[in-house]
Amino acid sequence: MSLLQSSVRAVLALCTVLASTAWAAPLAVVDTVQAPAWLTRGGQVLPLTPGMEVKDTDRINTGANARAYIKLAEGSTVKLGENTQFVFYSEMKQPSDHFRGVLEIAKGAFRYTTGLLGKLKTRDLSVRVGVSTIGIRGTDVWGRAHEAEDMAVLIEGKVEMSRGSESMLLDKPLIQCRVPRDAAMLPLEKIDMSTLESLARETEILPGDGALAKGGRWKLMLGESDNQASALALYDRARNAGYAARIKVSKQAEAHVYTVHLPGFASQAEALAAAPRLKASIGVDATPGK
Repeated sequence: MSLLQSSVRAVLALCTVLASTAWAAPLAVVDTVQAPAWLTRGGQVLPLTPGMEVKDTDRINTGANARAYIKLAEGSTVKLGENTQFVFYSEMKQPSDHFRGVLEIAKGAFRYTTGLLGKLKTRDLSVRVGVSTIGIRGTDVWGRAHEAEDMAVLIEGKVEMSRGSESMLLDKPLIQCRVPRDAAMLPLEKIDMSTLESLARETEILPGDGALAKGGRWKLMLGESDNQASALALYDRARNAGYAARIKVSKQAEAHVYTVHLPGFASQAEALAAAPRLKASIGVDATPGK
Protein backbone atom coordinates (compact mmCIF):
# COMPACT_ATOMS: atom_id res chain seq x y z
CA MET A 1 0.00 0.00 0.00
CA SER A 2 1.40 3.37 -1.03
CA LEU A 3 1.88 6.27 1.36
CA LEU A 4 -0.89 8.14 -0.51
CA GLN A 5 -3.32 5.22 -0.09
CA SER A 6 -2.50 5.00 3.60
CA SER A 7 -3.12 8.71 4.02
CA VAL A 8 -6.44 8.53 2.17
CA ARG A 9 -7.59 5.62 4.32
CA ALA A 10 -6.57 7.46 7.48
CA VAL A 11 -8.53 10.54 6.41
CA LEU A 12 -11.59 8.44 5.56
CA ALA A 13 -11.40 6.69 8.93
CA LEU A 14 -11.16 10.02 10.71
CA CYS A 15 -14.14 11.37 8.77
CA THR A 16 -16.15 8.30 9.77
CA VAL A 17 -15.35 8.84 13.43
CA LEU A 18 -16.17 12.54 13.25
CA ALA A 19 -19.42 11.85 11.43
CA SER A 20 -20.52 9.26 13.97
CA THR A 21 -19.65 11.65 16.80
CA ALA A 22 -21.49 14.53 15.18
CA TRP A 23 -24.62 12.48 14.64
CA ALA A 24 -24.51 10.63 17.97
CA ALA A 25 -27.53 11.59 20.03
CA PRO A 26 -26.93 12.21 23.73
CA LEU A 27 -28.03 9.53 26.19
CA ALA A 28 -29.71 12.09 28.42
CA VAL A 29 -30.39 15.83 28.32
CA VAL A 30 -31.49 18.33 30.95
CA ASP A 31 -34.98 19.50 30.00
CA THR A 32 -36.26 21.84 32.74
CA VAL A 33 -34.60 23.32 35.84
CA GLN A 34 -36.04 24.99 38.89
CA ALA A 35 -32.74 26.34 40.25
CA PRO A 36 -30.55 26.03 42.20
CA ALA A 37 -29.01 22.85 40.81
CA TRP A 38 -25.55 21.68 39.79
CA LEU A 39 -23.90 19.09 37.53
CA THR A 40 -20.54 17.59 38.52
CA ARG A 41 -18.33 16.00 35.86
CA GLY A 42 -14.68 15.09 36.28
CA GLY A 43 -14.35 17.27 39.36
CA GLN A 44 -15.84 20.32 37.63
CA VAL A 45 -19.08 21.72 39.06
CA LEU A 46 -21.42 23.62 36.73
CA PRO A 47 -24.86 25.15 37.27
CA LEU A 48 -27.52 22.94 35.72
CA THR A 49 -29.15 24.45 32.64
CA PRO A 50 -31.73 23.25 30.06
CA GLY A 51 -30.15 21.62 27.03
CA MET A 52 -27.11 20.40 28.95
CA GLU A 53 -26.04 16.87 28.03
CA VAL A 54 -25.86 14.32 30.85
CA LYS A 55 -23.09 11.75 30.43
CA ASP A 56 -21.97 8.55 32.10
CA THR A 57 -21.09 9.09 35.81
CA ASP A 58 -22.38 12.68 35.81
CA ARG A 59 -23.75 13.73 39.19
CA ILE A 60 -26.67 16.13 39.58
CA ASN A 61 -27.50 17.84 42.87
CA THR A 62 -30.59 19.95 43.44
CA GLY A 63 -30.81 22.56 46.19
CA ALA A 64 -33.59 23.71 48.49
CA ASN A 65 -36.96 24.16 46.77
CA ALA A 66 -35.39 23.02 43.48
CA ARG A 67 -36.46 20.55 40.80
CA ALA A 68 -34.95 19.16 37.58
CA TYR A 69 -36.26 17.11 34.64
CA ILE A 70 -33.85 14.82 32.76
CA LYS A 71 -34.92 13.37 29.39
CA LEU A 72 -33.46 9.97 28.55
CA ALA A 73 -32.79 8.94 24.96
CA GLU A 74 -35.23 6.03 25.28
CA GLY A 75 -38.14 8.44 25.71
CA SER A 76 -38.51 8.60 29.49
CA THR A 77 -38.25 11.48 31.94
CA VAL A 78 -36.55 11.45 35.33
CA LYS A 79 -37.93 14.12 37.66
CA LEU A 80 -35.78 15.10 40.63
CA GLY A 81 -37.07 16.79 43.78
CA GLU A 82 -35.30 19.22 46.09
CA ASN A 83 -32.07 18.32 47.89
CA THR A 84 -31.68 15.25 45.68
CA GLN A 85 -28.41 13.56 44.72
CA PHE A 86 -28.62 11.77 41.36
CA VAL A 87 -25.95 9.90 39.37
CA PHE A 88 -26.42 8.70 35.78
CA TYR A 89 -24.64 5.59 34.53
CA SER A 90 -24.70 4.43 30.92
CA GLU A 91 -21.80 3.53 28.67
CA MET A 92 -23.80 3.11 25.48
CA LYS A 93 -22.05 4.64 22.50
CA GLN A 94 -25.27 5.15 20.57
CA PRO A 95 -28.80 5.31 21.99
CA SER A 96 -31.01 2.65 20.44
CA ASP A 97 -34.35 0.95 20.92
CA HIS A 98 -32.77 -1.09 23.70
CA PHE A 99 -31.55 1.31 26.39
CA ARG A 100 -29.18 0.18 29.14
CA GLY A 101 -28.28 2.15 32.23
CA VAL A 102 -28.48 2.72 35.97
CA LEU A 103 -30.00 5.71 37.73
CA GLU A 104 -28.77 6.24 41.27
CA ILE A 105 -30.71 8.26 43.83
CA ALA A 106 -28.39 8.53 46.81
CA LYS A 107 -30.69 10.98 48.56
CA GLY A 108 -34.03 12.66 47.87
CA ALA A 109 -37.11 12.05 45.74
CA PHE A 110 -37.54 11.15 42.07
CA ARG A 111 -40.16 10.14 39.56
CA TYR A 112 -39.48 8.02 36.48
CA THR A 113 -42.10 8.34 33.76
CA THR A 114 -42.15 6.51 30.44
CA GLY A 115 -43.67 8.40 27.51
CA LEU A 116 -45.86 6.84 24.82
CA LEU A 117 -42.90 6.24 22.51
CA GLY A 118 -40.80 4.91 25.39
CA LYS A 119 -43.39 2.23 26.10
CA LEU A 120 -42.70 0.74 22.66
CA LYS A 121 -39.00 0.32 23.42
CA THR A 122 -37.13 -2.26 25.45
CA ARG A 123 -34.76 -1.28 28.23
CA ASP A 124 -32.37 -2.73 30.76
CA LEU A 125 -32.71 -0.01 33.34
CA SER A 126 -32.66 0.00 37.12
CA VAL A 127 -32.86 2.69 39.78
CA ARG A 128 -30.77 2.45 42.91
CA VAL A 129 -32.70 4.13 45.70
CA GLY A 130 -30.45 4.36 48.73
CA VAL A 131 -29.57 0.73 49.47
CA SER A 132 -32.49 -0.68 47.42
CA THR A 133 -32.95 -1.31 43.70
CA ILE A 134 -36.00 -0.81 41.50
CA GLY A 135 -36.15 -2.78 38.27
CA ILE A 136 -37.82 -0.67 35.57
CA ARG A 137 -40.12 -2.37 33.05
CA GLY A 138 -41.60 0.61 31.22
CA THR A 139 -43.63 2.33 33.85
CA ASP A 140 -44.42 5.35 36.03
CA VAL A 141 -42.91 5.11 39.51
CA TRP A 142 -42.17 7.57 42.32
CA GLY A 143 -39.51 6.94 44.93
CA ARG A 144 -37.41 8.42 47.68
CA ALA A 145 -34.09 7.63 49.37
CA HIS A 146 -33.96 8.68 53.02
CA GLU A 147 -31.56 7.89 55.85
CA ALA A 148 -34.35 6.02 57.67
CA GLU A 149 -35.89 4.11 54.75
CA ASP A 150 -36.19 3.78 50.98
CA MET A 151 -39.58 3.73 49.34
CA ALA A 152 -41.31 3.36 45.99
CA VAL A 153 -44.88 4.03 44.85
CA LEU A 154 -46.14 2.44 41.65
CA ILE A 155 -48.28 4.77 39.57
CA GLU A 156 -48.55 2.70 36.40
CA GLY A 157 -47.00 -0.45 34.98
CA LYS A 158 -44.87 -2.86 36.98
CA VAL A 159 -41.65 -2.68 39.03
CA GLU A 160 -39.70 -4.96 41.33
CA MET A 161 -38.07 -3.48 44.44
CA SER A 162 -35.25 -5.44 46.04
CA ARG A 163 -32.55 -5.28 48.70
CA GLY A 164 -30.13 -8.15 48.93
CA SER A 165 -32.13 -11.40 48.92
CA GLU A 166 -35.43 -9.57 49.63
CA SER A 167 -37.71 -8.49 46.79
CA MET A 168 -41.28 -7.46 46.18
CA LEU A 169 -43.24 -7.08 42.94
CA LEU A 170 -45.39 -3.98 42.58
CA ASP A 171 -47.90 -4.68 39.81
CA LYS A 172 -50.97 -2.65 40.82
CA PRO A 173 -51.37 1.16 40.78
CA LEU A 174 -51.08 3.11 44.05
CA ILE A 175 -49.08 0.39 45.80
CA GLN A 176 -46.31 1.53 48.14
CA CYS A 177 -43.19 -0.41 49.11
CA ARG A 178 -41.13 0.72 52.12
CA VAL A 179 -37.66 -0.59 52.98
CA PRO A 180 -36.39 0.45 56.42
CA ARG A 181 -32.61 0.73 56.59
CA ASP A 182 -32.42 -1.33 59.82
CA ALA A 183 -35.26 -3.82 59.33
CA ALA A 184 -36.86 -6.17 56.82
CA MET A 185 -38.94 -4.89 53.92
CA LEU A 186 -42.44 -3.97 55.05
CA PRO A 187 -45.60 -5.49 53.50
CA LEU A 188 -46.96 -3.63 50.47
CA GLU A 189 -49.49 -0.91 51.27
CA LYS A 190 -52.27 0.72 49.27
CA ILE A 191 -52.27 4.52 49.23
CA ASP A 192 -55.00 6.92 48.13
CA MET A 193 -54.90 9.50 45.35
CA SER A 194 -54.46 12.46 47.69
CA THR A 195 -51.32 10.88 49.15
CA LEU A 196 -49.96 10.30 45.65
CA GLU A 197 -50.66 13.90 44.67
CA SER A 198 -48.79 15.11 47.74
CA LEU A 199 -45.79 12.92 46.93
CA ALA A 200 -45.84 13.83 43.24
CA ARG A 201 -45.69 17.54 44.08
CA GLU A 202 -42.24 16.94 45.57
CA THR A 203 -40.88 16.22 42.08
CA GLU A 204 -43.27 18.18 39.85
CA ILE A 205 -42.56 21.56 38.23
CA LEU A 206 -45.79 23.50 37.80
CA PRO A 207 -46.53 26.76 35.97
CA GLY A 208 -45.51 29.63 38.23
CA ASP A 209 -42.67 27.73 39.93
CA GLY A 210 -40.06 29.92 38.22
CA ALA A 211 -38.31 27.21 36.20
CA LEU A 212 -35.89 27.50 33.29
CA ALA A 213 -36.78 25.69 30.07
CA LYS A 214 -35.30 25.29 26.60
CA GLY A 215 -36.36 28.16 24.35
CA GLY A 216 -37.42 30.47 27.18
CA ARG A 217 -37.08 34.09 26.00
CA TRP A 218 -37.36 35.93 29.30
CA LYS A 219 -34.45 36.52 31.66
CA LEU A 220 -33.64 37.95 35.05
CA MET A 221 -31.26 40.91 35.00
CA LEU A 222 -28.84 40.45 37.90
CA GLY A 223 -26.66 43.49 37.43
CA GLU A 224 -24.86 45.80 35.03
CA SER A 225 -21.41 47.34 35.35
CA ASP A 226 -18.66 48.97 33.32
CA ASN A 227 -16.19 47.17 35.58
CA GLN A 228 -15.30 43.75 34.23
CA ALA A 229 -14.00 42.42 37.54
CA SER A 230 -17.17 43.27 39.47
CA ALA A 231 -19.35 41.77 36.72
CA LEU A 232 -17.31 38.56 36.75
CA ALA A 233 -17.56 38.41 40.53
CA LEU A 234 -21.38 38.57 40.32
CA TYR A 235 -21.38 36.02 37.49
CA ASP A 236 -19.26 33.59 39.53
CA ARG A 237 -21.39 34.12 42.64
CA ALA A 238 -24.57 33.26 40.78
CA ARG A 239 -23.13 30.20 39.07
CA ASN A 240 -21.54 28.85 42.25
CA ALA A 241 -24.97 29.19 43.88
CA GLY A 242 -26.50 26.94 41.18
CA TYR A 243 -27.87 29.57 38.76
CA ALA A 244 -26.64 29.39 35.14
CA ALA A 245 -25.91 33.11 34.73
CA ARG A 246 -24.38 34.59 31.59
CA ILE A 247 -22.59 37.82 30.72
CA LYS A 248 -23.45 40.06 27.78
CA VAL A 249 -20.88 42.63 26.70
CA SER A 250 -22.00 45.79 24.91
CA LYS A 251 -20.39 49.12 24.11
CA GLN A 252 -21.83 52.41 25.28
CA ALA A 253 -19.95 55.54 24.21
CA GLU A 254 -16.30 54.72 24.87
CA ALA A 255 -16.87 52.10 27.56
CA HIS A 256 -17.76 48.43 27.65
CA VAL A 257 -20.80 47.48 29.72
CA TYR A 258 -21.12 44.03 31.25
CA THR A 259 -24.64 42.76 31.91
CA VAL A 260 -25.08 39.66 34.08
CA HIS A 261 -28.36 37.85 33.45
CA LEU A 262 -30.12 34.53 33.96
CA PRO A 263 -31.89 33.47 30.71
CA GLY A 264 -34.40 30.73 29.93
CA PHE A 265 -37.75 31.70 31.45
CA ALA A 266 -40.87 31.05 29.40
CA SER A 267 -42.65 34.18 30.63
CA GLN A 268 -42.27 37.27 32.75
CA ALA A 269 -44.31 35.55 35.47
CA GLU A 270 -41.84 32.65 35.62
CA ALA A 271 -38.92 35.06 35.90
CA LEU A 272 -40.64 36.98 38.69
CA ALA A 273 -41.34 33.74 40.56
CA ALA A 274 -37.62 32.87 40.55
CA ALA A 275 -36.43 36.31 41.68
CA PRO A 276 -37.03 35.82 45.45
CA ARG A 277 -35.02 32.57 45.48
CA LEU A 278 -32.17 34.29 43.69
CA LYS A 279 -32.19 37.17 46.18
CA ALA A 280 -32.23 34.79 49.14
CA SER A 281 -29.28 32.94 47.63
CA ILE A 282 -26.95 35.73 46.46
CA GLY A 283 -28.57 38.91 47.75
CA VAL A 284 -29.43 40.44 44.37
CA ASP A 285 -32.69 42.18 43.44
CA ALA A 286 -33.14 40.76 39.95
CA THR A 287 -35.62 42.24 37.48
CA PRO A 288 -37.23 40.49 34.48
CA GLY A 289 -36.46 41.50 30.90
CA LYS A 290 -36.10 40.16 27.37
